[in-house]
Amino acid sequence: MKKYQTLLYYCYSYIADAEQFAEDHLKFCKSLDLVGRIIVADEGLNGTVSGTPEACEAYMKAIHADERFAKTEFKIDEVDELSFLKMHCRYKSEIVHSGLRDTSIINPNEKTGKHLEPVEFMKMKDDEDVVILDVRSNYEHNLGKFKNAVTLDIENFRDFPEQINQLAQYKDKKILTYCTGGIKCEKASALLLHHGFNDVYQLHGGIIKYGKEAGGKDFEGKCYVFDNRIAVDVNNINPTVVSVCYNCGKTNSENDQLRQSGM
Repeated sequence: MKKYQTLLYYCYSYIADAEQFAEDHLKFCKSLDLVGRIIVADEGLNGTVSGTPEACEAYMKAIHADERFAKTEFKIDEVDELSFLKMHCRYKSEIVHSGLRDTSIINPNEKTGKHLEPVEFMKMKDDEDVVILDVRSNYEHNLGKFKNAVTLDIENFRDFPEQINQLAQYKDKKILTYCTGGIKCEKASALLLHHGFNDVYQLHGGIIKYGKEAGGKDFEGKCYVFDNRIAVDVNNINPTVVSVCYNCGKTNSENDQLRQSGM
């Protein structure tokens, strides 16, 4: 057993006085000696925290004890070292910045893509009438992505709405969206539905859960994560190296392109 754990989670659930909640939640996390990064918004929580197994267990129990977050699903990784140096908990307008002026057109609690469990996603992804859509940023899918996935030239998720028109050719297909942990797909799939895509799905729990429950089959390269680890392996069935060193141009499993870009 490793010394620490890292928890990845999100929950779309309205938080009254979210700014005060963020302040109080930071104090609570520090009382458990957790480190990490949590975004709090009126629409919910988005976080990654790291600490001892005991501290992480206490944190998960506290989150689940709050009826607003009772259905929160945690992805748990066993790690040798803490995945952050400090604890940050900040209030923002959205837990994932959509880039929309009118955010009321997408509400994951009202309408979003059909959730596919990892094994369901694996069985469905190679069908002829399916398009696998990566809704992450360039620096993420350049490090690793699903085989044959459609990727978008975006620097941040807030650029995603501007790319919708480029996907019009796939309106008669089944769209399977995926991201790291599932949170971006909640909004991406909702936006696709809003723009007339009728058959939209999302990988429940994202790449991380897919690796844990489906062995990561056909995910090529590594999965970018937003902590000190930078990237994690997810495929233990047919792994492939896809990242390219920005310095020499060779295929490389190391994260040279991330170090070069200052990520």
